[in-house]
Amino acid sequence: MIDGEGTVVGWTSTAQQLVGYAAGEVVGRPVWFVLPFLQNAFHAWAACEQRRARGGWSGTATIRHRDGRTLHVSLRVSLLWGRDGAAHWLVSGTDIAALSAGKTAGSVRESLLTRTPIGIVVRDLELRCAWVNDVSEHQDGVARDKRLGRRLPDSLPGLESEALEAVMRQVLSSGMTAVHEYRAWPPADQRREHAFAASFFCLRDADGRPLGVCSMIVDVTGNQRARERLAILSEASTRIGSTLDVMQTSQELADLAVPLLADYAAVDLAEFIPLGEEPVIRISPTGKHGTAFRRAGLASIHPGTPESPWKRGESIFVPPTSPWISVLSSGASHLQPTLDASPGTWVDTDPARAQSIRENGMHSMMLVPIRARHTTLGVAVFVRTEEPMPFQEDDLLLAEELVTRAALSLDNARRYTREHTAALALQRKLLPHGLKDSAAIEAASRYLPADVDNGVGGDWFDVIPLSGARVALVVGDVVGHGINAAATMGRLRTAVRTLAAMDLPPDELLSHLDHTVGRQTDEDDNADDGSPVIIGATCLYIVYDPVTRRCTMARAGHPPPAVVDPQGKVTFPDLPSGAPLGVGSVPFEAVGMEVPEGTLLALYTDGLVETRDRDIDIGIRQLGATLAAQPRWPLDDLCSSVIEALPTKSPTDDVTLLLARTRALDPCQTVCWDLPRDPAVVSTARGWVARQLTRWGLESLIADTELIAGELVTNAIRYGADPVTLRLIKHRLLTCEVSAANRSFPRLCHTRSTDEYGRGILLVSQLSHSWGCRWTSGGKVVWSEQDLPPPVESESDTGNPPHHAGAAWLKDPESRGEELK
Repeated sequence: MIDGEGTVVGWTSTAQQLVGYAAGEVVGRPVWFVLPFLQNAFHAWAACEQRRARGGWSGTATIRHRDGRTLHVSLRVSLLWGRDGAAHWLVSGTDIAALSAGKTAGSVRESLLTRTPIGIVVRDLELRCAWVNDVSEHQDGVARDKRLGRRLPDSLPGLESEALEAVMRQVLSSGMTAVHEYRAWPPADQRREHAFAASFFCLRDADGRPLGVCSMIVDVTGNQRARERLAILSEASTRIGSTLDVMQTSQELADLAVPLLADYAAVDLAEFIPLGEEPVIRISPTGKHGTAFRRAGLASIHPGTPESPWKRGESIFVPPTSPWISVLSSGASHLQPTLDASPGTWVDTDPARAQSIRENGMHSMMLVPIRARHTTLGVAVFVRTEEPMPFQEDDLLLAEELVTRAALSLDNARRYTREHTAALALQRKLLPHGLKDSAAIEAASRYLPADVDNGVGGDWFDVIPLSGARVALVVGDVVGHGINAAATMGRLRTAVRTLAAMDLPPDELLSHLDHTVGRQTDEDDNADDGSPVIIGATCLYIVYDPVTRRCTMARAGHPPPAVVDPQGKVTFPDLPSGAPLGVGSVPFEAVGMEVPEGTLLALYTDGLVETRDRDIDIGIRQLGATLAAQPRWPLDDLCSSVIEALPTKSPTDDVTLLLARTRALDPCQTVCWDLPRDPAVVSTARGWVARQLTRWGLESLIADTELIAGELVTNAIRYGADPVTLRLIKHRLLTCEVSAANRSFPRLCHTRSTDEYGRGILLVSQLSHSWGCRWTSGGKVVWSEQDLPPPVESESDTGNPPHHAGAAWLKDPESRGEELK
């Protein structure tokens, strides 16, 4: 420290470290003894009112060390005021070479020394203020005359005065430099807490005795905010993207921004980017009414206060002149330090938002585009209301960095949603939507995929209605799980349904399915798309006939079914296991068994009964015990009981369970006639059919069924062999079956007007709901099914006579076509 004449009146130990001179060698001598460059300029510079008004001088200079070395230093000369207006000067400096060695930290110290306003206070041994510069008043608002001669608690009673004085006393006693950080509210900015860093030095006289303590105080609020911003970005990596849900991720971004960055934040996703689909890269032109967004995230310093007219999850619209549109189309951020809601601005075209701005005192706004993979997903909105400082460029940089990090999580969530939606749609398409009860069985099922994220796997099950009131039960398991296994499973399920429609016996159906899997495996081997090849599958196929109460079953490497009789006795049929599908060259064998009505059939995959630490036989026994405990329970409850009893909480393989309880048709619902191979029997058969339908109360179907039965019996007599049998089955449909001992398949012919034959199957197809042919051990069965009529209103109710569709078809030439002349 030097007086107004340039004489050194105080010296510090750090000054001695810098230039090598002790206090006794410098105190009392002119400052240019150490700083020669000041000899010619000091008096002129000290007298310069402009310099005095600026509070000092800063720059670089060359000085000589005591040992003769030349030092390049960064200097700062600060003007201090004492009582009665006396002036002193404080000269502080730092070795530039040392700063360069410290790189980043050194450059920060140099910047603080040469550019940052520094408050300086020199206190005596009693810690009373003796000298002070003008910057101190700006920092803490205490005028010079109210500070000089007073201790810190007297001038700033609300400050951390006790802690600061304790540091100063320690500096006086030890002579060591100390640094202390504290917080205060400057009078110019009472609404914001500022952070200050104070450096304390002991000033010594010529004899090295303490004269007082010098405090150099810097407002480090900017540095503090920088640290806070780094903390925000660090926190963003843990708080944003905790789930793969787009709405939740958007809310996490808004929650993080408030109150650390803004008083109010919103995340608006563009409506033209639907979830579950790839967005368009180019923005389509907005209509005259503006563009729609969806508010996915919303946060405020006042929770529960409606600072926005749009709630989270609602669609919002912005006019074409809104900055939302420019941000969305250009991909560039929008900073509006002063939010102007006066007439003539863009706010004029958005009345709802204008009202919200005025009512909530929104005075500063930032809009940042949410961009990921060259696509703009939406806009993040940051607003200040109670925070008086408007947004600045550094705030925008922080917001952009924050949004960039959140955008990656949002895009990941959006892509996951797309994949998850596709997987769930695939599951809905591949598995039965609901198992309907039939005349043959009642059924229930459970499906637990191992791939819980996508919800699909390689297991499948199905209940397929067949002709003659029969039903097919299927359970299969493709090797592996996940979406690739599900795609293969879908192809196999379709193949099984196609083969089942051909009324193939179970063993023949599995043989055809085995060839299908083999061809599919060959196709996958030759594919160049890099998709994983799925090899092999297992399947269990059962056909149940409610007329004969007979089950016919075959399996391809699949676990056997559990059969539980009405009394609770469990058996696992001795059914040849067969080879898994796709192996080839291994024949399949079907086994038949008669079951009483009310028998429970349980079809399942190995994921239900086998785990990595438990053998499959143990699981099968536990399944049987669970089913036997309550064989008459409702099937849904029984499915739940099995799932809870077996280890399926965290399956390593897909788990499928299909339960079916058999029903039997009453004998009065079936009638059968053996027919001789005599053309004359056709009219007799028609009469039997008419009388039987009358007994069943199906008079409206007599005409059509007589024609169907006549055509089928005629074909059997003409082309078949003995025995010929006619059977009617009344269940949820009316089935007419004719069996004969030959295996020629009837064909639907396209006849010409001159042909005398070939129209019988055409007639059957026109009169039936469906028709077909299936092979039996003794020949074939040609069948036709008709819908049962709804309750018929009486003539008195309708005023019209009963109407028979088949008879009308025969009488109407336009309906039956010229080929039936």
